[in-house]
Amino acid sequence: MNKTRLEAFSDGVLAIIITIMILEIKVPHGEEFSDLKPLIPKFLSYILSFIYVGIYWNNHHYLIHSLTKINGKILWANLHLLFWLSLIPVATGWMGEHNFAKASMTLYGAVLLLCSISYFILQHAIIVNEGENSLLAKVIGRDLKGHASSILYVVGIFTSFYNEWISGAAYFIVAMLWLIPDKRIERVFTSKD
Repeated sequence: MNKTRLEAFSDGVLAIIITIMILEIKVPHGEEFSDLKPLIPKFLSYILSFIYVGIYWNNHHYLIHSLTKINGKILWANLHLLFWLSLIPVATGWMGEHNFAKASMTLYGAVLLLCSISYFILQHAIIVNEGENSLLAKVIGRDLKGHASSILYVVGIFTSFYNEWISGAAYFIVAMLWLIPDKRIERVFTSKD
């Protein structure tokens, strides 16, 4: 298998994830703007999750772009990541349906943490495959942003039992950390082309 097929499959799965999330937002029965009010929590959770899926799609592109060869470990690590990402619509739907209730915020954080861990596993599998002196290994370095994100997810999960707003803020902060792509990575991979 070449990396084009792996990337195309992953892109398709991520597109389906986004499609499933938007299908959770049903058209209101009324015709007034006030009829949209119950959709606000669903729409806000959709926006946050759309940003997360977009961040993973963007960063996944750079991971796959760094590959020169593929092995079974990378294929399975990629499927592992896609599995956890595919649970984002469920967590998003539950969170939006129940107005960011504590249990739904806990589940959302757990799914995000597991997505993060599975991304690290894929990243590690690629670095092992490509070598410690690979372009990806050099660009990632100590990955402080990745480790900070995991810590914030754990903070979000634990605070969700006490205050869902602090939990939500932790998840929002992580999304904002990753929203703007790392210029070092863009510069290195753009110059590689």
